[in-house]
Amino acid sequence: MSVTLLLGTTKGGFLLRPEGDGWAVSGPHCGGWPINHMAGDPESGVIWAAGGGEFHGAGVWRSEDGGESWVLSRFANGQMNEFLKAEPEMAKAFGMEPEPPAPFDGEVVALWSIRRAGGRLYAGAKPAALFESRDGGESWAKVEGLTEHPSAHQWEPGAAGLVLHTILDDPEDAGKLWVGISAAGVFATEDGGATWERRNRLSNAEACEGHAHPAAGSDGNTGMCVHNMARAAGDVIYQQNHHGVFRSGDGGRSWDDITEGLPSHFGFPIGLHPREAGTVWTVPLNGDTEGRYPPGAAAAVWKSVDGGATWAAKREGLPQAACFFTVLRQGMAVDSSDPAGVYFGTNTGSVFASADEGESWSEIARHLPTVLSVDVLERG
Repeated sequence: MSVTLLLGTTKGGFLLRPEGDGWAVSGPHCGGWPINHMAGDPESGVIWAAGGGEFHGAGVWRSEDGGESWVLSRFANGQMNEFLKAEPEMAKAFGMEPEPPAPFDGEVVALWSIRRAGGRLYAGAKPAALFESRDGGESWAKVEGLTEHPSAHQWEPGAAGLVLHTILDDPEDAGKLWVGISAAGVFATEDGGATWERRNRLSNAEACEGHAHPAAGSDGNTGMCVHNMARAAGDVIYQQNHHGVFRSGDGGRSWDDITEGLPSHFGFPIGLHPREAGTVWTVPLNGDTEGRYPPGAAAAVWKSVDGGATWAAKREGLPQAACFFTVLRQGMAVDSSDPAGVYFGTNTGSVFASADEGESWSEIARHLPTVLSVDVLERG
């Protein structure tokens, strides 16, 4: 089995592949665009990269040759295109031309997530919307059932804006999808996106009583600022929220607060074991207004093997002094090896890997741009 790490960064997409005793770095790809998330198809080897922003516009890049070349499916044009239209002589000097109108101009600022599921490709956007491609990412259509949800007019943006950052699927049922929106919560469909249900109910609501933080759960619901989600077997789903870690055993219809035992309520990523539904990893940070770095400036990945009933800090190989990095919402990934490999990237441009299911760590890349996402492409 070959493993390629797919890294989205603020300065393009990067690929990491094992080479000798280390890892070889390839990039930056995707025209140097900010890439928020990447995904790959283990059968064909096709790689997709979703990203953009106000300057570049929004789109999905696609490579069918292992990252050697990339093609852009543009969703929306950005400020750069307006500049090129307004300054034709300057555009000529740069060897560039304005782009024609894009299909979702004025609707999309950036893409934040990408996932292949049930023979289709899905992309999550800012402002929050879900898009679907049935031809491998060449053309796209909006999933109107989510956009037209009765609660849509009440959705509030998180600090990064109103973003659809997580897409989950059920390989056994192509009609099932879950999405996470900051700060509108968790939504699920069981009919391929035609209709959606908002799923944020707390099963142990008393666990959130007395929490005055604005992002804390209230009125029997989890906090609506979901940071990341991961799905285990069946209907077991975990989420790292702005204000705690939660577990659902019924597809998100109800959630248990499992934060007790962690050093803080705040963090971004969540990772799950490929075969053991009770094994989960997360990276708590000291708080949203305290600097967003590891508590005590000592890095640790916290691991549970019993579904969040207990947690243990795993520090071997991680910096234990003057560590002020942040691990962002899509910044952790797990492969299907035995034992499972676990990986995370930091906003300081480092990538750490564990070959023993998080018990010990090594730095496999450094000095990269801010790492926005880590994903795994396994082939063979």
